[in-house]
Amino acid sequence: MTELSLRGLTKRFGAATAVEDVTLDIPHGKFVCLLGPSGCGKTTLLRLIAGLEEPTSGQVLVAGQDQTGVPTHRRDFGMVFQSLALFPHLSVAENVAYPLAIRGIDRATRRKRAAELLEMVRLPDVGERRIHQLSGGQRQRVAIARGLAIDPQVFLLDEPLSALDANLREHMQVELRQLQQRLGVTTVVVTHDQKEALTMADVLIVMDQGRVQQMGAPMDLYRDPANAFVAGFIGSTNLIPCRLSGRVLDMPGGRVALADGDRVKCPEGAAVLSVRPEDVRFAEQGLPATVGFIRDLGESVQFVLERDGQQVTALFAPRERPSVGLGDTVRLAFEPGRLVVLAP
Repeated sequence: MTELSLRGLTKRFGAATAVEDVTLDIPHGKFVCLLGPSGCGKTTLLRLIAGLEEPTSGQVLVAGQDQTGVPTHRRDFGMVFQSLALFPHLSVAENVAYPLAIRGIDRATRRKRAAELLEMVRLPDVGERRIHQLSGGQRQRVAIARGLAIDPQVFLLDEPLSALDANLREHMQVELRQLQQRLGVTTVVVTHDQKEALTMADVLIVMDQGRVQQMGAPMDLYRDPANAFVAGFIGSTNLIPCRLSGRVLDMPGGRVALADGDRVKCPEGAAVLSVRPEDVRFAEQGLPATVGFIRDLGESVQFVLERDGQQVTALFAPRERPSVGLGDTVRLAFEPGRLVVLAP
């Protein structure tokens, strides 16, 4: 069942187009990440869904019902802002219950619901505290609890973990994902963090210049990107200029014959080969390159290779580390069935 649908959604600010003709369907109960560089339109799109911005054209539908003209406070949506927007003059429990208060819910019901939500986010004993008495992670949980107070049809979060340090951020990614799975609420999160999106999302939506570039399961986008932008933005990849002729790629230093399973997404002629660092191998025959840098990352070893004025990155497990050093000449081969040829 489709929960959230966008139809031709466009938002212009004067002559500038922030979101352009976005049409997509988000199934019920899925965790969706809007991912893209700064200024790509992802936050504007979230605000259009929430009703905080009025679209220039297009529709927002939930369970088939048009929400486009419905005020924000009358949409059955929960939201967590990037700033969290918690009220310092209210207690933690009052912050959590605030969405219920503005809907006229009685005090006893509000208190009971706030206690239930604080228990759910593992903060059962902080209801009487003030916001300044909480840690960053605790404030994050309070904001999430408040967003869930009304049992929303759709839960919206704008860069919810951006202010946390790296360790706490990773911990909260897991907590947020587990909470969403337990509740089964349709959730849309804006992030610019690729790892965060790959960690949490059922569905990934990659945006650039106000348009959706690709939508799908995270590993589908990682392994089968629609274009060079998606390939370069999702994870790390090598984009190597080449010329496509049939199933053969011509590039400086040699040729690469495509194998079964390698994907071609452009016509013959100028092209770019996308190959992930973990799919680069050293071989007896292949494209010549020089080892320019070696970095031990603990769980892997990274080799930065120089060839024809371009850097190519390769990753190896520590037990598979090649016996080569800085300045050595190597030959590069690529894992068959893992290559994608794209328009330049």
